[in-house]
Amino acid sequence: MKIAVIIIYILGNLGIGYWAMRRNKNVSDFFLGGRNIGPWMSALAYGTTYFSAVLFVGYAGRLGWGFGMGVMWIVIGNVVLGSFLAWRVLGAPTRHMTVRLSALTMPEFLEARYGSSFLKALSAIVIFCLLVPYSASVYMGLSYLFKANFNMSYTVALSSLALMTGLYLIMGGYFALTLTDFIRGIIEVAGVFVMVIFLTNMHGGLPAAADRLMAPEYMPAFQKAATLDNGLLIPGWLTLACLVVVTSLGPWGLPQMVQKFYSIKSASDITRTMWVASVFSLIIAFGAYFTGALTHLFYATPPAEIMAGGKPDLDQLMPFFLVTQTPAWVSLVILLLIFSASMSSLSSLVLVASSAIVIDLLGGSKPEARKNSMTLMRVFCAVFVALSLYVAYYRFDFIMNLMVMSWGALAGSFLAPFVYGLFWRRATKAAAITSFLVGLTLSLGLSFYLGKNGVPIAGAVAMLVPLIVMPIVSLLTPAPEPARVAKAFGSGEVEACAAEPARV
Repeated sequence: MKIAVIIIYILGNLGIGYWAMRRNKNVSDFFLGGRNIGPWMSALAYGTTYFSAVLFVGYAGRLGWGFGMGVMWIVIGNVVLGSFLAWRVLGAPTRHMTVRLSALTMPEFLEARYGSSFLKALSAIVIFCLLVPYSASVYMGLSYLFKANFNMSYTVALSSLALMTGLYLIMGGYFALTLTDFIRGIIEVAGVFVMVIFLTNMHGGLPAAADRLMAPEYMPAFQKAATLDNGLLIPGWLTLACLVVVTSLGPWGLPQMVQKFYSIKSASDITRTMWVASVFSLIIAFGAYFTGALTHLFYATPPAEIMAGGKPDLDQLMPFFLVTQTPAWVSLVILLLIFSASMSSLSSLVLVASSAIVIDLLGGSKPEARKNSMTLMRVFCAVFVALSLYVAYYRFDFIMNLMVMSWGALAGSFLAPFVYGLFWRRATKAAAITSFLVGLTLSLGLSFYLGKNGVPIAGAVAMLVPLIVMPIVSLLTPAPEPARVAKAFGSGEVEACAAEPARV
């Protein structure tokens, strides 16, 4: 039954991809849907990209087991900062400025805003390289779930998922992504309600289960410090605070999330999109993290089935929990929920990574290159999927760390140049390059120095420090060219034309 439903679901996605392929006329259509995506589709595309199998498998299991109900701080941060304020603060300015600068991608935005071809090339390379382990972490999480549900080998599950993702996105591009995201979003909301209601009813309902989970013994990570690889002791509350920063502030600088601001039909749709995205985030984030914490009411200690080398493999906790504690029809709904979330995230990652090469490095959006750019986008989509498959196959690290490291390094690199570029006329090219390199260096350097338990701290530091570095360097370096600033921030005449794309 499960296999039949999954096959039907996959065939439906491929059908939408084929239909959308016939609508794509140029790179703008393939990458941004022609900047013609409505508020509901934009909101659900944002939310389904935000939350993937890494949330439901790696994050929910590992953090829910470690912090218990303390993970609700992450939920609050994701909803308020990562969704509501992200759309409220960044949505309209991003839509307007990228139109004025004729920018399709984050690297194109940075080049046009700061006049730096070096920053454009560097950022494109960083996007492609760092999204590979991020994508691999999603593949790994989803493969664990398929392994638990269908008793198939990890390699078979991984290869099948990669093949399906590649075919689907290579055909349809961003329009196919947003259309299926709308359908997936509905599936995800329904799945979360079924999952939470069923599991909490086994313990007296949601209020009773939440009240029991507030006991100190169900929040062990708060009771002791984590020992990092270099011997440092880090209190549990600090790790949790850094996770809130990484997962909530990170979307403000992640290219695959910012892309949703570029593609929305008009700035007038921002408010509606903001509310829909925030409600969606609340439902999905609460459902995932609360379910992770709920594992404490089912197990006194990690199940023997997930033990490896004498230690629990907490990446396996949620798949094992959901398969063994729910009947077949509920586990099928949950499987579709996590599968839908992961497909959306994977599709966005593949699309943004391939655009970094074709549009930003090879100039695929230029008129003289348009003839071959669609083919190149599809080729590099396939290359990216293959590289992600390679990283996931060898399982270089557990999935939560892979995502946090990639997420922190990307957001640490782009957050300051992007946000200051949107709102501060005095932001300079030298400051943008400096803050970009500081964020990238801090994230990668601290991740290796602090080890796997210190990755969230490295990501948070990498995001926050460049926000201080950027204004200091800007004030110490010559002001940007007035003409470039005027073009970016516009005038009355420019604002009147900002509802339509400057380049298609």
